[in-house]
Amino acid sequence: MSRNKIAVIGGDLRSIKLAELLRDQRRDISIFGFKKYDFKMNIKESDSIDEVIKNSDIIVGPFPCSNDNETINAPYHVEKIYLKDIFSKMKKNQLFIAGRLDKEICDMAKNNHVNCIDLLLREEMAVLNAIPTAEGAIQIAMEEMPITLHASNAMILGYGRIGKILAKILDGIGANVYVEARKCSDLAWIRSYGYTPVPLNELNEKLNTADVVFNTIPHIILDDIALQKISKDCLIIDLASKPGGVDFEKAKELGLKVIWALSLPGKVAPVTAAKFIRDTINNIVDEMGG
Repeated sequence: MSRNKIAVIGGDLRSIKLAELLRDQRRDISIFGFKKYDFKMNIKESDSIDEVIKNSDIIVGPFPCSNDNETINAPYHVEKIYLKDIFSKMKKNQLFIAGRLDKEICDMAKNNHVNCIDLLLREEMAVLNAIPTAEGAIQIAMEEMPITLHASNAMILGYGRIGKILAKILDGIGANVYVEARKCSDLAWIRSYGYTPVPLNELNEKLNTADVVFNTIPHIILDDIALQKISKDCLIIDLASKPGGVDFEKAKELGLKVIWALSLPGKVAPVTAAKFIRDTINNIVDEMGG
């Protein structure tokens, strides 16, 4: 079955660039959810959401899809776009693709017999998306720190996709890279690359030497006890999705500077991020024989 008609509904600048990239591939593109902003693009926005859904094979939502599990993340639209309205209008042969689909959204789609795919669960997308996330985190550190990253003590919490790329870039800059991990295998890889491995049970002993801490773990790891070990001059950059990895109230009480840096790819490199999304969508279509 052909999957050439694609609708892009809501989202940030990544979504606009994605629509343009897909159009350049000669796909039939329609858009909805951008009336609040003049993007100066050659794709005319559809007048109604019913129209774009009816005439599309694939509906592409935002990244992340929603901030409340009820409405589409559409910062450039004048009105709320409800997920239930999208799903109720979709047919069984249509596909819904977006980023970070929580269980509530997946259940809503299932109840409406809608086939949905979370792009961030695709390994190629997750790995590539970690690149602009890491670069954006380093950009923030450079802007906020009164010292260079070169020769600084940089602590990374977690050695997943973002942690791996972040460690490599920081090492290239000349930072002293410390990486916390739980798995013995990860600690071995960290050591093999020349970084300093930090087992979780030794983390609190190492935090007091950090000039900057990058957290990638999406649950509280910098709790009351850990935060008290961190220097007042240390910058904390939390890259984890909600609920984050920092006890933000305690950090504020202690006078620590914390930046919760969400959705960095869309902020620091929307064109590159859109290319990654396009390529992943193309992979999905190819795998489905479209």
